[in-house]
Amino acid sequence: MLHKLQRKTLPKGQLLGYAFALMVAVVLLGGIWQLYRDVKPLLEEQTDIFSNNYAVVTKPISAIGSLQKEMIYFTPAEQESLRQEPFVKSMAPFSVATFKIMAYTRESEGEFPLFATDLFFESIPDKYIDVKSDQWEWNPSRSFVPIIIPENYLSLYNFGFAQSQGLPVLSKGLIDKFTFGLRLSGNGKEATFSSRIVGFSAKINSILVPEDFLSWANATYGSPTSQVSRLLVEFHDPSQKEILAYFKAHNYTIAKDELELSKMRFFFSSALWVVVGIALLILILSVGVVVLSLHLVLQRNKEQIHSLLSIGYTPAQIARYYQWAVSLFTIGAIIAALSLCYGLRNLYMAKLSQLFPFTPTGFTLPLVAFALAIVLCVLYSVILVRGVRGVKREV
Repeated sequence: MLHKLQRKTLPKGQLLGYAFALMVAVVLLGGIWQLYRDVKPLLEEQTDIFSNNYAVVTKPISAIGSLQKEMIYFTPAEQESLRQEPFVKSMAPFSVATFKIMAYTRESEGEFPLFATDLFFESIPDKYIDVKSDQWEWNPSRSFVPIIIPENYLSLYNFGFAQSQGLPVLSKGLIDKFTFGLRLSGNGKEATFSSRIVGFSAKINSILVPEDFLSWANATYGSPTSQVSRLLVEFHDPSQKEILAYFKAHNYTIAKDELELSKMRFFFSSALWVVVGIALLILILSVGVVVLSLHLVLQRNKEQIHSLLSIGYTPAQIARYYQWAVSLFTIGAIIAALSLCYGLRNLYMAKLSQLFPFTPTGFTLPLVAFALAIVLCVLYSVILVRGVRGVKREV
């Protein structure tokens, strides 16, 4: 009897509008959260270029600069000036080897042809290197030097040099088991080391060795120098127009393709945050609308509520029907949103799996949605009971 009486006072139109708004908000929030969880392993497996706002900065080589080599180096004042710019988050110079380096294969490596070639080495602080390897360390007590090379070097060898010279092609899994010799010479000294490629960098286009090894080798076989010809610069926001304006004004060269990729990442993440903000606003407004609607229902039916209280109904009993009604609309909207999110996820996962081989995460959105449903239902129940008690005090 009580439920039939209260059913006539239920604001069905407002509840339907609330359910639709809640569904849209959950689809946006849940879809973005699940997309982030699914795409994050892909970005980590493919490359970390989307997680760093960096670029390599050099000075241009002109006809005069080719004759006057000193013009390609950054002075300490120029480095400090760039470091102090507000758009620069951090900066590191490339250290370069100042001694002669020769790499060669040994006869014991029978599956590989014998060869010898000159090399160059550079180093940067480890925090800028996108390769994680437990072998990336140099121990002075061992004659082993780990090396990291760019990923495109291996492609150039396999699809260019190896084919033209009749040499075997090498995979990443094979090349990191291949040990070769290094001969360092300079200052009237010479020494040999064993070496192996321990990783492939997707963002540093250089042959890298540990920073402490290169410092020691320069002091032993070369000439320690403060000359810097390349800088790795990390930006707060790569989309700032001041960046390119500064480099143009100072006649610096920047790898714009790397900066453009960083801009894409920045705009992509910014767009996601805008959508998250809109979804949160929709969620807050939908909750506010249903709370206001329930408050108006209670205010319009104060006399009826007072009569029910006077014949022995408790505030919890009077509020129960509205609690169930709002909870059903809430749960229905969240279930509909989950179904849409699941369908959308299947669509984009099918496309991604065709383009990239990666291991996706599980569909964990139902747990979050279940928690949201509980929070909202408890919130509405508390508000309704308090609203009935407030009416009791007013009458």
